[in-house]
Amino acid sequence: MRAFRHLDEVRRDFPELAAGVVRVEGITADVSAEARVAAFLAVADARLDGRAESELPEVRAWRRVFSRMGLKPTQYRCASEALLRRYRVERVMPRVHPLVDLCNAVSMAFGVPVAALDLDRVEGSLEVRYARGDEVYHTFAGGTEHPNPGEVVFADAAHRAHARRWTNRQSGYSAVRDGTEAVLIVAEAVHDTAVADVRELTAVLAGEVAGLWSVEPRSAVLDADGARFDLGGG
Repeated sequence: MRAFRHLDEVRRDFPELAAGVVRVEGITADVSAEARVAAFLAVADARLDGRAESELPEVRAWRRVFSRMGLKPTQYRCASEALLRRYRVERVMPRVHPLVDLCNAVSMAFGVPVAALDLDRVEGSLEVRYARGDEVYHTFAGGTEHPNPGEVVFADAAHRAHARRWTNRQSGYSAVRDGTEAVLIVAEAVHDTAVADVRELTAVLAGEVAGLWSVEPRSAVLDADGARFDLGGG
């Protein structure tokens, strides 16, 4: 079965982890998500009122995880913190693709990293695991890198790393683009109320995607050892 899962070693070392997944087909780039993006940005505005993104409990928890992985949290930020930091400083969220824009806005509203991957660019199953160091990571600038051994990555059957440093940075190889049709959305949280918040975030995202694209996404919350999500497609 082609599946998405966190390997046991990651679950063992980070038992607080909760993950939400949404799989959807029929995505197009000609949908306007602006009204919904604006609504979620308003939530982010309210959460940032009078405080920095680093004070949010969701972000503080990821900072602790990054420190446990040997990463300096002020040098490598989880995706939601990076988005919120840029938004707080520049007061703008760059537009990329309606689905990516929606995911980014939801990520900022909840303070939780959300990844969106083009499933047609993922070979076989997708596993969140510790890197061996021979995986290939494609940057958005067109270059390639090898993750450091022991680094948490999203890796597929072709030994491509579709994300580096866990929730820090996605790969340009599987980034959602105009021709993308099938997408896997992954939200991951490690704070005290992660399970409940990820469940809400996943339901919200699935509902927004269903409404905007008139599709029927599949979703699940993975919060236990051995939990996996069927990606379909053989």
